[in-house]
Amino acid sequence: MLGIPEIDTRIVSAVHVALAAGVTMHVLLHKRDIGASIGWIGLAWLSPILGSVLYAIFGINRVKRRAIRLYDAQPATPAAETALTSATRDDHLAPLERAGCQITGRPVESGNVITLLRNGDEAYPQMLAAIDAARASVALSSYIFRADAAGTRFIEALIRACQRGVAVRVLIDGIGGGYFFSRAYRRLARAGVPVARFLHSPLPWRMPVINLRSHKKLLVVDGRLAFTGGLNIADENVLRDRPRHPVQDLHFSFEGPVVAQLSEAFAADWLFIADEELTGDAWFPRLAPLGSGDARAVISGPDQDLEKIEFMILEAIACARQSIKIMTPYFLPDDGLVTALALAAMRGVAVDIITPERGNHRILEWAVRAHIAPLIEAGCRLWSNPPPFNHAKLMTVDGSWCLVGSANWDVRSFRLNFELNMEVYHSDLVAQIDAMMAAKQSRRLTAADIERRSLPVRLRDNAARLMLPYL
Repeated sequence: MLGIPEIDTRIVSAVHVALAAGVTMHVLLHKRDIGASIGWIGLAWLSPILGSVLYAIFGINRVKRRAIRLYDAQPATPAAETALTSATRDDHLAPLERAGCQITGRPVESGNVITLLRNGDEAYPQMLAAIDAARASVALSSYIFRADAAGTRFIEALIRACQRGVAVRVLIDGIGGGYFFSRAYRRLARAGVPVARFLHSPLPWRMPVINLRSHKKLLVVDGRLAFTGGLNIADENVLRDRPRHPVQDLHFSFEGPVVAQLSEAFAADWLFIADEELTGDAWFPRLAPLGSGDARAVISGPDQDLEKIEFMILEAIACARQSIKIMTPYFLPDDGLVTALALAAMRGVAVDIITPERGNHRILEWAVRAHIAPLIEAGCRLWSNPPPFNHAKLMTVDGSWCLVGSANWDVRSFRLNFELNMEVYHSDLVAQIDAMMAAKQSRRLTAADIERRSLPVRLRDNAARLMLPYL
C-alpha cells in the first residue's frame, strides 16, 4: 500500500531528547528569571520538538547578542570614561547619583534648561518649529507615528528639512507604528527621507520581533535641542481639537550638555537598525551650560541596558526620606518593586501612586486590581485619575528629584521594551510635577474597594495578573 513512510519513533525520540537537552543547557547558562527558566525547560521536555522550536524562535535574546557585537566595536566616549567616578551632590540623594553612574555608565550633566510641555497642544508646535529651524540634523524616534492630521504636519516638516539639505534620520517602531502597514513610513521613504522601522521583520530567525518594541519618544535637532517624554505622534494628543479618544500626556524639552546623551541614545539605535554611524558636529556639537538643571539619560532594553530603569527606580525608593509620588498609565511592577514601595511606606515615607480611573486596555485594569492589595495594606496611597486617559509616566522623590520619560511601571517596559527616561535633579521642575500630580488625585482606593469584588471578578483579575510579564 502506497503512503507516507513511517518515521522510526526511536529517531524522533532521540531528536527530541537532543533538542530538549540543548534548550536546557542554554536556559541554565543564559536565563536569570527562575520562573521563565522552569517554564522553557518544561515546555522543551513536555512538548516534543515543538517546545524546542518555540524556544529557538522566541526564547533566545538575539537582540542582546547583536547589540554586544555592535557596541563593543564602538570606542568609549569621554562621558562613559568619567561616569564611574562622577558624583557632585552632598545631600541624602548623593548615593542615588553615584549608583546612577554605575547603573547607566553616564554622569549627571549640569547646566541644562528643562521645560515641561503639556499634551500635543504645547509640545507639537515647539517640536515642529524646531524641525523647521534645523540647520544641520534632525533625529526622530517614535513608538506611534500616525499619518493623521498631527502626523502629517511632522511628515511634511521632515520632508522640508531633508529637501533643504538637513541630515534627517527617522526611526518608527515596527509594531507601534503599524506592523503590517505604516503610512508614515511609506510617505517619508517615498519622499527620500532616511527612515527605518525598528525590529520590523517577519522572519523570526533574523530578529524576534513579536514581543520586543522601541517605546522611545525622542526628537533631537542640531544636536542642541531635544524633546522626550511620553508623547507619541497622533491626533489623540491634541486636546484642543477634541479627539474622539483624547490622551493627556507630558513631554519635556532639554537644552544644554545632557542633549549629547540623548544624541548618543538615538545614534546607538540608528547604528543597531540601519548599520550607519552618526558622527561629527552635525550630530554632536560642543554644548555649553545654559541653565540650572542637572540631568542624565537612563536607557533600558533587552540588550546591553537590561533593567537599568528598574534599577534606578529601586535605588530612588531606597534613598527616599519624605515622599515618593508616581503617576503611570499602567501599574504592574514585579514583586521586587512592590516590596520596595511597601517598605518605604512602612518606614514613614509618604507614597502616592496615581493611575487612570478608566484605562485604554481592559485586561490591564483587571490585572492592576489584583496587584495593589499589598501596597494598600502597607500604607501606600493609591489614587484614581478621572478621564481623559492620562498617559504620563512620572516619579518624584523628596521634592528634588524626578524620573520622566517613556517607561511605564510594568514588566514589559522594564524588561522587554527599549525605553528612554530622564533623571532630573531640579527642585523647581519637581515642584511643578508634584503640583500637577496632586491635582490628579481624585479618589483614593481603599482595601474595602479591593475586598468588595465578587468571586468571579477576583478570579478574572487574578487570571489577568498571570499575564503580567507580557501585558
